[in-house]
Amino acid sequence: MARTYLIGGNWKCNGTVQSVKDLCALLNKVEITSDKLEVVVAPPALHIDLAKSLLQKKIAVSAQNVSLTGLGAYTGELAAEQLIDFGLEWTITGHSERRAYYSESDEVVAKKTKRALDLGLKVIFCIGESLEERQANKTLDVLTRQTQALADIITEADWAKIVIAYEPVWAIGTGVVATPAQAQETHKDLRAWIAGKVSPAVAESVRIIYGGSVKGDNCEELIALNDVDGFLVGGAALKPEFEKIIKSAF
Repeated sequence: MARTYLIGGNWKCNGTVQSVKDLCALLNKVEITSDKLEVVVAPPALHIDLAKSLLQKKIAVSAQNVSLTGLGAYTGELAAEQLIDFGLEWTITGHSERRAYYSESDEVVAKKTKRALDLGLKVIFCIGESLEERQANKTLDVLTRQTQALADIITEADWAKIVIAYEPVWAIGTGVVATPAQAQETHKDLRAWIAGKVSPAVAESVRIIYGGSVKGDNCEELIALNDVDGFLVGGAALKPEFEKIIKSAF
């Protein structure tokens, strides 16, 4: 089956009111003519409402993170209920920076993801291995361990609301990018694992996108790969080259 491409832009902890206005103006000039493409951007929480009010309707706005808990005495958290109240349809979970800097375990990420799904959000679920793990030939072991934690607690139907973002940690923000052969092999192996552990139907339909120093000069080669269904872009999502990355999926 033909899977719809997804191009995601993770703005991380960047942006002022003015720079967000400028970036939204830039993105509004991009003519998104393909009906086989979704574009989703994730501003910092403070700028979600501003971005949502300014961006063209063909660009969805996502949260970068969501709480494990609901409303209540959880200082500093963003509950799924609040994201939905803001009119959001998407959240990211499991980004490597959340796993590394805030000690989010596979189990915590899985529970956050399940709660978001249960309340009706769609999720960009991030997984990825470190340089040491890749060098030790443990890439698939790590990715399947992270994904198994989620598969254990959700239903097969839930996968329709999940996009898996494969982010080799060694390639994030380093300028190093997985070769097309590495990206294709990893995505293909993960899809084969999903076919065996979840179902062939889910393996065929679930979108697996790549995130790891995606830029304007490598996006076209990567998007052409059979098992790469789009990108989760970091630094380049804040620059004019994001337009080229979006258009690579047309």
